[in-house]
Amino acid sequence: MSRRQTSRSAIVAICALTFSLPDGAFATPSSITAVARQVAQLQDEAGDAAEYANEAKVKLAKLQQKLSGVKGQQATQRENVDVLKKSLGKIALQAYMDGGMGQGMQLLFAKDPAAYLASAGSLEVLTRTQSIELRRYSTAAQRLQQTSLLVKDQLKQIQATQKEFSAEAAAAQAKLRKAEGLLSSLKSDERAKLLKKQAAEDASSHKKSLASAKLANKVSGRGGIALRYALKQIGDRYVFGASGTRQWDCSGLTMVAFSQTGISLPHSSSAQFGYGKRISRGSLKPGDLVFFYNRISHVGIYLGNGLMVHAPRPGKRVQVSRISTMPFRGGVRL
Repeated sequence: MSRRQTSRSAIVAICALTFSLPDGAFATPSSITAVARQVAQLQDEAGDAAEYANEAKVKLAKLQQKLSGVKGQQATQRENVDVLKKSLGKIALQAYMDGGMGQGMQLLFAKDPAAYLASAGSLEVLTRTQSIELRRYSTAAQRLQQTSLLVKDQLKQIQATQKEFSAEAAAAQAKLRKAEGLLSSLKSDERAKLLKKQAAEDASSHKKSLASAKLANKVSGRGGIALRYALKQIGDRYVFGASGTRQWDCSGLTMVAFSQTGISLPHSSSAQFGYGKRISRGSLKPGDLVFFYNRISHVGIYLGNGLMVHAPRPGKRVQVSRISTMPFRGGVRL
């Protein structure tokens, strides 16, 4: 279930939109309530796409790091192949010089036949050495070829992930463009009513969030530290890709909150779900991360009593909300 299927009653103002984007086709509803509902849905969808872009960005960074390591391995292997190739050249030259006249002729013209006979096995030793070096060269060349193929594969994955990131970022912007177009379609008096209602809802949410924040005072451990840090950001605005100090997206807030405890998390809700110990909804404790939607696109920090602190979506501020407002996917304890 995606946010596209989730209806919300949140209302937003034009000043909350963070992107300037081209127009998209969208039917203009006849009522302020309908506009507000559709704008909220579009902003939810923009938040989804923004987190998918974060996910692609984290994946891209990992691929680039892996490519760097593979390229280093490739350089070392190529150097090894070059060394072995030179070694084989020297062995071949020495074999030609030692065996060019044939052993019988070398014995005939030797100044010291006894000394020559004592070292007559040197050519055989040289041949065995050449055989060993040939096998080493062949093995090294095969490894280099395999690594070179891996480099090409990594480059293809990076290109695909770069396209994915660009597509998701563009989708987020397109959703906000549609929302902006809807708001612009309202008359000035309608926009004024919308702004007034938005301001009243923001003030009410802020007051309730600050009151709920007191629940974190006695929470211990790393979760408590992260939770209290996130609660201090109540009132800060949501901005796609932001991670402080006055603007946040959902995974940016949780990432920085847990960095206060020495835990390094990626800037992606879906990637953060891969950390720590999985926790069921019934076993949640304050300080646990909570994740939402089947394809994870949102994260917050559990406060207790069915509440969490989070950066909701474009047009909203960091606040305390009930976890029941979104489809719960799972919890994580760090």
